[in-house]
Amino acid sequence: MPSPAQCRVLFCDDLHPVAGEVLHARGFEPEVRTGMDEDELAAAVPGVHALVVRSATKVTRRVLEAADVLEVVGRAGVGVDNVDVAAATERGVVVMNTPTGNTTTTGELAIAMLVALARHLPCADRRTRAGTWERGGLMGTEITGKTLGVIGLGRIGSVVAERAQGLRMEVVAHDPYLQKRYQQRPYLQGIGAGTPLQGVELCELDDLLARSDFVTLHVPLTDATRNMLSRERIALMKPGARLVNCARGGIVDEPALAEALDEGRLAGAALDVLAEEPPPSEHPLVGRDDVILTPHLGASSEEAQRNVARQVAEQIADYFTEGVAHNAVNAPALPAHQRRELAPYLRIAERMGSYLAQRMEEPIRKVEFTVAGEIARRAGGGQKESVKEALKLAFLVAVLRQSLDVGVNFVNAPVLAQQRGIRVLEGESEDAMNFQSLLKARTSSKGNAESHVVCGTVFGDTARFVRVDDMHVDLAPEGHMLVTRHDDQPGVLGAIGTLLGQAGVNIRRVELGPPSASNAGFASAFLTLYDPPPAEVVRAIRALEPIETVHLIEL
Repeated sequence: MPSPAQCRVLFCDDLHPVAGEVLHARGFEPEVRTGMDEDELAAAVPGVHALVVRSATKVTRRVLEAADVLEVVGRAGVGVDNVDVAAATERGVVVMNTPTGNTTTTGELAIAMLVALARHLPCADRRTRAGTWERGGLMGTEITGKTLGVIGLGRIGSVVAERAQGLRMEVVAHDPYLQKRYQQRPYLQGIGAGTPLQGVELCELDDLLARSDFVTLHVPLTDATRNMLSRERIALMKPGARLVNCARGGIVDEPALAEALDEGRLAGAALDVLAEEPPPSEHPLVGRDDVILTPHLGASSEEAQRNVARQVAEQIADYFTEGVAHNAVNAPALPAHQRRELAPYLRIAERMGSYLAQRMEEPIRKVEFTVAGEIARRAGGGQKESVKEALKLAFLVAVLRQSLDVGVNFVNAPVLAQQRGIRVLEGESEDAMNFQSLLKARTSSKGNAESHVVCGTVFGDTARFVRVDDMHVDLAPEGHMLVTRHDDQPGVLGAIGTLLGQAGVNIRRVELGPPSASNAGFASAFLTLYDPPPAEVVRAIRALEPIETVHLIEL
């Protein structure tokens, strides 16, 4: 690892000056070159040990492949959508973010949007500037006593809930990983100055939508949350409700939202993020008086920019001087050569966690993760425990990311799991099921009322699921997977295939499993698909008489 004087740190986006001050104070001489496109960055990255970006610069696979000594990419902010994390992991490049730097700023923006929406402030301002002193159509509503539904009660959602309670709003929330009510205990450490969020009722998403006068979104954009507020869910919202989204574009079905506003079922919406940014001029939400649109201002405050700049600079310095990877979203603290060797196993651990989190219908309360075979013995001395810990953390991060806002990483995953009442058990076994190496994971709900198992291994660099519950399989865990449990009778697979075919969805591979001792009378099917089936097709499959359960898993 180079010394500070030898280390080339390249700032690719405009950062608060404090970032340079921190690095200079610790012996580094950062370089600044902003506004580069992919070609320019690929040409500039050879010889660079660390890249520091905000959201404008795209660190693509091509850029990463052009790097010869790159060790770390630091993101001054939360989201790492502009970094190809998978490619970075494959090349042993650590990707760090700063998950806490803009928490307060983004939460306060959501509250500002809510108030502005309630009183038509942007529209009133536009009219007045145009020389019109007219109050018609600008009748607002008080927020005191109204119900706010918070979808995603992570760091930012907690800030919003706490502020809303201070404004005398009733707050309900949807977060399947938390207990049914806060019982005089703090939520995330350091959020809200440790103030307990008492009186926040947790409920099912559909119930929240039906009860809330205002709904605010604070979840990450994943395959599981994409179009979370679909046409069907928007139809469940309380008549006259208002929607705020300061999380990520793509969580809301924007054409369906426009239709609900056109029909008068919703009173307004305020969005800081859109599925396409900037939006095209013909976007159905642009130019409406009942919609507030802002250009992704979530982290745009002086304090937030100072915070994330300071944090990313300190993290870069700590990495090169102490070998510690704070807030690494893709890699544990292992030597670069070992991260490259471990990359396929980290991928299978992540896919196992993602699968189980989506397969569980009840909140997860216990996780059991076991490493078996050669992978458990690969590293000697203290590195052996580091390898096992890295694999466990990769799995746990994937589990938590299915329900939490962005910011889950190897550093905070154990704390977040503990705060959600998830017991994490780990072990090592000699039984690798005749495979050279094997990872086994089980997730269970409270009282083991629901439990699922998945085992994975690696052939060369190819990750495979080799066991799911009681069924031995050979599954490539990637893309879209339809998992069914159904009566063991002829014709079921044909009926499913017919519905998929009518929707133009092609089946890539099918794995079938007969009934087992613990699954008497029911068979299982795993269908990997080229494209995701529409929601109505999944509902039609679920409505087939032999079908007991069906899950669409995105990997």
